[in-house]
Amino acid sequence: MARDPSAQRATLSAVAREAGVSVPTVSKVVNGRTDVAPETRARIETLLVRHGYVARGAGGAQPAARTVDLVFDAMHTPNNVEMLRGALEAAASEDVDVVVGIVPDDPLGASWARRMAAAHREGMILVTSSINSQQWRHFAEQHIPIVTIDPVNLPGPDVPSVGATNFNGGMAATGHLLELGHRRIGFVEGPPGAMMSLARLHGHHAALSRAGLASDPGLIAPGGFSFDGGFAAATRLLESPGRPTALFASNDSQAFGALEAARTLGLRVPQDVSVIGFDDTPAARWSAPPLTTVRQPFAEMGRVAMRRLLRLVAGEELTSPRVELATDLVVRKSTAAPKTFEA
Repeated sequence: MARDPSAQRATLSAVAREAGVSVPTVSKVVNGRTDVAPETRARIETLLVRHGYVARGAGGAQPAARTVDLVFDAMHTPNNVEMLRGALEAAASEDVDVVVGIVPDDPLGASWARRMAAAHREGMILVTSSINSQQWRHFAEQHIPIVTIDPVNLPGPDVPSVGATNFNGGMAATGHLLELGHRRIGFVEGPPGAMMSLARLHGHHAALSRAGLASDPGLIAPGGFSFDGGFAAATRLLESPGRPTALFASNDSQAFGALEAARTLGLRVPQDVSVIGFDDTPAARWSAPPLTTVRQPFAEMGRVAMRRLLRLVAGEELTSPRVELATDLVVRKSTAAPKTFEA
């Protein structure tokens, strides 16, 4: 069926009228031109979403392939590659194409949602990113379902998400160190406010409480999910009076930084200080010494997220908005009993 060109003109006219601008100005925004004031552009993009404007290609043809987006906050860690592998495997089994991208700088979300609708995306998986309520609303207005993996935050309790048992993993890591005899355990925090970081910290506190130990604020240092962050935090803890005999880092990158901090200070791992991480990245097996860590099922997280997204695309309801996959403690050579511990 031939498309009706007057329908798009009518939509552009309605948007222009409501925005108080000319139709050519609206057309500039639609075509990605930059010569429109930011405030005007934001107002127009919001109205385009509200009016359901969707640009079509030549001849108005709809794409034949089913396509979803997999969007990362960044592609800095091998965890992302594993999540991508799992998501691609699940999508391939349903003959769905996946477009991989990075979260755009779009605080309002209107332009982002409109671009996805114009590209006829069926849905989106958002990985380790934050999404605010305004962005969420714009995607809902475009009827684009979203599933999140390890979100930094959630705009509401009903937002579908997939993650790991971070709390249990935190308990297992600290519990392992306690079983070895450690009583002064330093903790390297992740990004403040990130759900996964808080869950791991709470698991650490719970394990200490179960062992009858009070949490010591002096044994907790912020680090950020990076090698440099872990190095700085571990150095601070290991140089403090009454230094810890073990360090629990919130991810493997921090733990590698902690290993280097110990070496720099002339401390042996695990003879002088034990180090445990969280993730079980491939490098954990190759570090010196090999890193004890908590394994996250990254590929399975990608598969589960894709399956849940495709259920939403098909109009099915999810039995629960949140799915958490089990973590496992992997013991290697970076942890041992403290020298002062006697069995």
